[in-house]
Amino acid sequence: MLPEHSPFSPDLRRALDGLMASFTPAQRFWLAGYLSAGDSGAATAVPAPAAAATKLTILYGSESGNSEKLADLSAKDAKKRGFSPTVKNMADIQPADLAKVENLLVIISTWGDGEPPETATAFYKAFMSETLSLPKLRFSVCALGDTSYEKFCQMGKDFDARLESFGAQRIHPRVDCDLQYEKPHRAWLDGALAAFGPAVAAAPAAVVGFAAPAATEHDKTNPFGAELKERVLLNGKGTAKETWHYELSLEGSGLTYEPGDSLGIIPVNAPDMVEGILKAAKLVGTEKASVPDIGSKTLADALREDLDITALSRPVLTKLLELTKSKKLATLLGDGAKDKLKDYLHGRWIMDAIEDFASKGLSPEALVSLLRPLPPRLYSIASSPLAHPDEVHLTVASVRYESFGKQRKGVTSTYLADLVKRGDVVPVYTNQNKNFRLPASGDTPIIMVGPGTGVAPFRAFVEHRAALEQQGKSWLFFGDQRYTYDFLYQTEWQDHLASKALTKLDVAFSRDQPEKIYVQQRMLERAKELYAWLEEGAHFYVCGDATRMAHDVNEALLTVVEKQGGKSREAAEAYIEDLKKAKRYQRDVY
Repeated sequence: MLPEHSPFSPDLRRALDGLMASFTPAQRFWLAGYLSAGDSGAATAVPAPAAAATKLTILYGSESGNSEKLADLSAKDAKKRGFSPTVKNMADIQPADLAKVENLLVIISTWGDGEPPETATAFYKAFMSETLSLPKLRFSVCALGDTSYEKFCQMGKDFDARLESFGAQRIHPRVDCDLQYEKPHRAWLDGALAAFGPAVAAAPAAVVGFAAPAATEHDKTNPFGAELKERVLLNGKGTAKETWHYELSLEGSGLTYEPGDSLGIIPVNAPDMVEGILKAAKLVGTEKASVPDIGSKTLADALREDLDITALSRPVLTKLLELTKSKKLATLLGDGAKDKLKDYLHGRWIMDAIEDFASKGLSPEALVSLLRPLPPRLYSIASSPLAHPDEVHLTVASVRYESFGKQRKGVTSTYLADLVKRGDVVPVYTNQNKNFRLPASGDTPIIMVGPGTGVAPFRAFVEHRAALEQQGKSWLFFGDQRYTYDFLYQTEWQDHLASKALTKLDVAFSRDQPEKIYVQQRMLERAKELYAWLEEGAHFYVCGDATRMAHDVNEALLTVVEKQGGKSREAAEAYIEDLKKAKRYQRDVY
C-alpha cells in the first residue's frame, strides 16, 4: 500500500494500490518509495546502501564529439555497474585537480597529425609541462585516432606515458582505436572497469513493464536510407571547382540535428577504384573473401562496400612488408627513412604500394588483411531544421586530382557526385558537435569565417536565427577563387542582407586580381570593427581547411586583438585563450 502521506489524491492512490498488487513484494517496496519521494515532508526513511559507490572520473578531450560521446556512454555503463562516475571535459579542469582523483579513465582523440583537440589544447600543454605527484591515482587510457596519419593516437600515447611518469598506476592497458572505435572502446571499458575492482552491488532492476520501448536509433552501424531529393551545382561555367548542394530527406527517420552538427555518409568505392586495386593484386574479383565482422562474399563486393582501398599509411605498408618480405619496402620503413616514407605516402594509394612491392600479386585473403573497414565521412550540415523540416542539406566539393600519372578522387565526395542520382537512397546518420554551437542568446553577435565549403554551417546558422526571428548581429567572411563562378549561395546571402538576418558580408576572391586576397586579409582590413564586435561579446567561428586557412585566420585574429586592443603578443594570446574557454571562439576545421 502507498503511505497516507503520499502526494496523490485518494482516488489515484487507490488505483495505484490496485496496480501494485500485481507486483512482487520487492517491486512494491521499490515503487512505493519512488512514488512517495515527491513529498518533501515524508517521514519514511529510505535505507542507505551498504557501501558508498566507488568514485570514477572520466576525462575526455574531443574535436568532433566522438570522445565526448564515448565518455558519456562509459559513465552510463559504469553507473550500471555500481560506480559513481563524473564526466569532465579537459577544457573545464586543471592538471593539478587530478591530485584529488583516485580512479581515472581518459578518452582522448588526436586531431590531424599529432595535435590535441581544440578544447583540450590548454590542458594538454599544462599537463605536459607541469610536474605532478599522483601515486594514489589508478588510470587507463582510450585513444582515438586515424591510422592514415603518421602520429596515430599520439595524444593517447602522450597522456598514458605522462600519467605513468607522475607515479600513477596503469590498471589496464591503453587501447588505440582507429576510425571504427566502437568495439575496441567496449572491450577496453569492460577490462578497465573490471580492473578497478568491485564497486558496489548494482542498483535494483527497473520494474518490469514500466520501461519505455527502445526507439530504433540510426547511427553509423545502423544508418538511415535518406532519399536524395535535390542536387545543384553551385559553381558557374568556367570554374576550376566542382561544388554541389545536396538535399536529403530525413522523413520518418527520427533523426534530429542542430546547426553546427554534421551528417555522416556511408559511401561505397567507385567501380574504377575497385578495378584498380584488383588489377594491382592480379585478381579478378569473383574470388571469395572473408571480411571481419561481416562474413564471406565476393572479393569485388567486399572491396566496393566494406573496405578502405585507397588510404595508404605506415600500418598498411607494415602489413604489406609482412606479406612480401620486400627488402626495398623494409628500407623505406626503416628508422632512417622517415622523410622518404612521408614523401612516398603523399599522393599515392594502396594499389600503388601493391604494384611497387608485391609485383607477383596477392591472394584474396592477403589483400583483405591489408585493409581497414571503409570509414564514413562527416560533412558539416548546411541547413536549419526549422527552415527545412525533415531535410538535411550539404555543401560538398568533389575531390578530383592527378598524381603519379593516375587520376585520383575522393571516395565520398565523388560517390555523391557520380554514383547517387535523384531518388536514390544514401545511408546517413547525424553526428552531434557540441563544440560548434550558436550562442544561447539570440541577441549575441556572431562572426563567421567560412571560405569555400566552410560556409556550410553558417548557412545553417543564419537560417536558424532568421527562422527564430532573433535580433543578434551577424557578420560573414566568405572567400573562394572567383566571384563570377564560385560565390556559393550568393543570392541567399543577398536575401539575408536585405532581410537583416545577415548584418555584414565581406568577401575575398583570390583569383580575381593579380595578387591573391584571402579572408584573413579582409579581417585585417576590418580590424577596428571586428575588435569592437568582440568587445561587445561576439562569438567567433571558423570552418574549413585546417592545413593553412585556420592557422592564417587565427594569426589574423591575434593581430587584430594585439593592435586594436593595444596588447602585447602574450596578452593577445591570453585574450584568445579566454575566448576559447568561454566557448566564444569555436572551430570546425578538417
